[in-house]
Order: sequence, then C-alpha cells, then structure tokens
Amino acid sequence: MDLTQVDAALLEQIANIHARPTGAFNIRKDGQLVERSNSANIEISTKTDNPGIDIHVKPGTKGETIHIPVIITASGLTDVVYNTFYIGEDSDVYIVAGCGIHNAGKDKSQHDGIHTFYLGKNSRVFYMERHYGEGEGTGERVLNPVTNVYCEEGSYCEMEMIQLKGVTSTIRETNAVLGAGAKLILTEKLLTHDQQKATSNMKVELEGEDSSVQVISRSVAQDTSVQIFNPLVIGKTKCSGHVQCDAIIMNGAVVKAIPGIEAHCEDAMLIHEAAIGKIAGEEIIKLETLGLSEEEAEQQIIEDFLS
Repeated sequence: MDLTQVDAALLEQIANIHARPTGAFNIRKDGQLVERSNSANIEISTKTDNPGIDIHVKPGTKGETIHIPVIITASGLTDVVYNTFYIGEDSDVYIVAGCGIHNAGKDKSQHDGIHTFYLGKNSRVFYMERHYGEGEGTGERVLNPVTNVYCEEGSYCEMEMIQLKGVTSTIRETNAVLGAGAKLILTEKLLTHDQQKATSNMKVELEGEDSSVQVISRSVAQDTSVQIFNPLVIGKTKCSGHVQCDAIIMNGAVVKAIPGIEAHCEDAMLIHEAAIGKIAGEEIIKLETLGLSEEEAEQQIIEDFLS
C-alpha cells in the first residue's frame, strides 16, 4: 500500500493497522479504493448499484478477520458508501471497520457509512467500529453511520462502536431485527468535547422467541458538547432486553438519555436504566495522593470509564 504518514496514523487509530493486513480486507481513501484482498472463504466485491462493497462469508468459516477501514484527508469531500455483509451459517468472524478524518482545510469533510448485516443461522460476528477526527483546519469533521442488523435463528452479534475524539458532529442510526434464539450486544463508547454534537438513535425489534439484546452506552461529555442517546427495544414475543446508559458530564456540556422499552407480549422481560453524573471528588483526591495532578487524575478516570 502506498500511504502517507497521515494515512498510516489514521489507520492505526481506527483499525490498529500497522502494515498490510492479512486475510480479507478493503481499504478506502477519499472515496476511492486503495487496496483489496480476498481469502479462500471471504469474498469482497464492488457493488453495481451503489458505491460500496458486498462481503460474502462462506458457511462454516471460522476465526477469520475482515478489515474495511475508511480514511478521508480531503477537505470538502462527502463520501457515502453502502456495505452489505452476508454471513454464512455456522460461521464465526471478526470485522474491523471505522473511519478517520484528517481535515486540514476550511470546508466540511463527511463520511456516511450505511452497513447492513445478514447473519445466517447459528453464525457469530464480532464487529468493531471506531470513529476519529483530527486536523489543523477549521472545516467540520462529520460522521453519520447507519447500521442495520438482521439476525436469523440462533445467531450471535456483538458490536462495539467507539467515537474516540475530534468528530464535530455525528448522527448514528442503528436498527436490528432478531429471530428465535438470536442474541445481540450493542456497546457504544463516546467522547465529545468543545462544541461537538452526537446523537445516537437505536431501534431493536425482538421478533423471535427467546431472542435477547443488551444495549450499553458509556459516554463522556466535556466543554459545551451535546449528546443525545435515544434507544428503543421492542419485545414482540417471549424475549429479554436490557438498556443501560452511563454518562459523565463535565463543564457546560449537556447529556440527554431517553431509554425506551415497549412490550407486545406478557413474556417479554425488558429493563432500562440511565445514570448521568460528574466525576466524584474523592476519586480525584485518591489519584492525586498517588502523584497525579488534577488534570491527569481526570484523564485517568475518563480512560478507565470508557475502556
């Protein structure tokens, strides 16, 4: 791969890539393909109807990793991709995605990634998505991801969605439909600062008997940033769901948590909870006694909270 120092740093931040990945991967920069590779069990192909890719995982595939990072270094670019994952029955794969934006100009740079997952029966997916923004320019760094998940009978999907820092604004839409015995774990970790805005909307429909979902949001809002967390879990049959939101608020930030649950069956067991608060003073004092400054103590608490 022919990458600049900025490119390499972005890929390390969002996908922990230090060299050419092994196995199946697709790396995209400024709206164009940089490099792609398939494996014996995983095929990545260019869509014919929309910008983006189709990823086909053969049934029974085990222990393989798929990297699909996107980086943007052009100011004024809006990049939209539609990526569709077809996960074969009885497979077990790890998917690393994410977008890093380096904006050195005055115009807005934006990436909208629309990802759709079709999980076959008894398949397992662990999905990691990281968002990160940087650059000395005044242009906005905008990320608006959409994630759609369809879980067939007995499938398992775990998604960890992380916003590291530097993203001016984001609106995340997550939708999921679960079949019988399917399980979904959605974890969001979010840091906002300055005047950044972040909205997360989720809708999970538990349609199959004995399906379950766990939604976890952990966030830190600093300065005058604004966060809105708006999840909804709908239980349509015998199922279980748990929504949990924990946030640390600092300075003049605003955090709104609106967890929702909706039951259409007497055997639906649904729980939601939310907690917003500041960093406890005794935690800072304890770390200061170990030699940390107040600022260092706050940073350590934030890192531990979001880890």
